[in-house]
Amino acid sequence: MNKTTLLAACVLFGFAGAASAADYGAWERPSTGSHVHFYDCGGKLCAKVVAVKDQARKGEIGKSILHGAVKSGEGTWKGDLTDAGTGKVYSGTVTMQGGSLNLQGCIGGFLCQSEAWTKVK
Repeated sequence: MNKTTLLAACVLFGFAGAASAADYGAWERPSTGSHVHFYDCGGKLCAKVVAVKDQARKGEIGKSILHGAVKSGEGTWKGDLTDAGTGKVYSGTVTMQGGSLNLQGCIGGFLCQSEAWTKVK
């Protein structure tokens, strides 16, 4: 195998590997109208703000709200959630099943709040 063929194979397999990473798409947070893109990041779940409804929140676009949550069950991940507006970090759980996403953030493991998010089409 010559260098050109080897390079082509590496590029081809590199792109194939990138394409196989899960992309869970964009979801709308009901309390703010913000759109958040959820995606696989090294076998974990990450998410970042990609659009906002309220222009006062436009500084949140591009901010990561979920950094490497670990899979804890079928369609469930646990990890730290960051409020893009305040920067506060909460322990959280993300559950995706079919067309629904439920995100729960907790302080101290007992004071929790949940939201059901809607898939952006």
